[in-house]
Parts: sequence; C-alpha cells; structure tokens
Amino acid sequence: MERVLKNLNVLHSFECAARLQSYSLAAKELCISQAAVSQQMRQLESTLGCQLFLRKGKKMLLTQKGQTLFSAAQRAFRQLQKGINEIKSQELSGSLTITSTQAFISLWLMPRLSQFSSQYPDIRVHVVSSPGFDDLRQRHIDLAIRFGARVEQNTGIDYRCEYFGEDSVYPVCSPQLAKELDLKEPLDLLKTWLVTLEKPGAFNWGTWFEQTGITAYKQHQQWTQVHTTDMALNAVQNAHGVTLAARYLCQQQLDSGQLVHPIKLPHPTKVKRYLVFDPSSAKLKRIEAFSDWLKQAMTEHKNE
Repeated sequence: MERVLKNLNVLHSFECAARLQSYSLAAKELCISQAAVSQQMRQLESTLGCQLFLRKGKKMLLTQKGQTLFSAAQRAFRQLQKGINEIKSQELSGSLTITSTQAFISLWLMPRLSQFSSQYPDIRVHVVSSPGFDDLRQRHIDLAIRFGARVEQNTGIDYRCEYFGEDSVYPVCSPQLAKELDLKEPLDLLKTWLVTLEKPGAFNWGTWFEQTGITAYKQHQQWTQVHTTDMALNAVQNAHGVTLAARYLCQQQLDSGQLVHPIKLPHPTKVKRYLVFDPSSAKLKRIEAFSDWLKQAMTEHKNE
C-alpha cells in the first residue's frame, strides 16, 4: 500500500482543508493547531511530489492535482462512512439531538416530550433552539424541525427535506380583551396593541389587514415587538393586545379558554412544516422513530 494511504489522518486533514479552503478553519474543525495542518499538507505534497494548494489572499485554493485528490478523498470517506453507518443504523438506543424554533420547542414539543420518551425510553433526546438554518453537521444536530416558505431552498444537497403538513395563522388574544373591546371586525383590532415579531417574515400584520382592504394599520401607533412567538403569546394571554400565531402553537390555550380568535380570518400565508436530516446518518432509526411520532402527534393534535 502506498505510504500516503497508511495515514488516514493526513488525508482527513487534506479533505477538511480543501473543503473549507483554509488551514485555520480545518484546524478548528479537527481540534488541532494550524501549524499541524500546515505541516501535514507539506508532508503530503512532498510524498506525492506535487503542489496541492495555492494561496490566494486568506484562502487556500486547490491546484488541478489537488482537486483530483480532493474528489477521490471525498468519495472514499463517504464510502467509509456509509459502511460504518450500515453497521450502526439498526441501533435504536442512544442519543438524538433535535433543533427547532424556541416557540415550537417551548409551546409544543416540551409539553409532549414525555409521550415520546415513554414510547422510546432508550432514546436520549437533546433539544436545542435556533431560529435560523444552521449547519447541522457543524453543530452536531441530527434532526431539524423547520417552518416557513424557504426551508427547501436553505437545505443542503446532502440533506433530506421532508414536508409534513401546514397550519393556518390566526389573530389571538385573551377572552377578556375581546369582550372588553368588542372585537368582532378586522378594523376593531386597531383599538388595541398589535403584538408582532421583530422579524415576522411572511406572517406579518400588514398582509393580514390588506386582504381585508384595511390600510389604516399603517397609521396605527400601538405596536409591541417581541423576539419570539412564545413571548407574543405570553403577552396577549395577559390581555396585552392581539398577535398572529399558528394554531398548533396555542391550541392548548384555545381549548382551555385562555385565548380566543377574536376574528376567525386566517392569514393568507400558511405555515409549512419540514423535517431536515442526513439520510445516511448512523442515527437514522432514531430519526425515523422521532419523526413518525412527531407527525402522528401533530396530526392527532390538529384533529382534536
């Protein structure tokens, strides 16, 4: 066997440096020093008798021969990972790291997580909140639960983006406020505070009002901005105005009478739901178990 193939660590470092186009970023990912990466690349070039990288500003770009080795290294490591994953893919017990928005985690997932754990006591769930489209591999996340219109566009080619339904968004407020202000028509909502997210995206008050032909919201002075939907729901549940929220996030409060729909007119844009994960993950059985439970639980909840 060629000498270069006897040290997979060097090839691993090369693949990382070539993919990131940086020795320093590769060192960070590999948890070694930049000097160590640089030395390994010099040794690799010496062994092969050719130059693999060219420095351009802060980037390390591949030569033609470097690109040839990079393509081969990626194919080889993918094949190795596939074999390892096939060995481990039948393992249902172990850890599973899940991410979603803070609102979904605190309002929907955490109140029901015990149901999943009772069915799968051998799966240790680690939950982290994130509003954006994180690099799942870099953050060691196994499954992302994402919402909105741009999830598919923001999913990497190595990941599966699985659509699993949609939900309507409605105005919600406390029953006391609805009664006190006699909120019956869309224009009535301008009698009170409109609670909105700092970055509402497609689910904004302007679009909701404009479908009714009301433009007076543009002159409205009573606005409260919050960072997350759970903050907005907490505010309106305590009689501070009206907010827009997907039904799945506040169904329990609607059922208990803590919140009401003062105007039963949905936002013209629905919330689409997606599961994002690596289909070749060694934790695929756990991902499938959680995904199946989640889809069933959300379907049952929607039909309650």
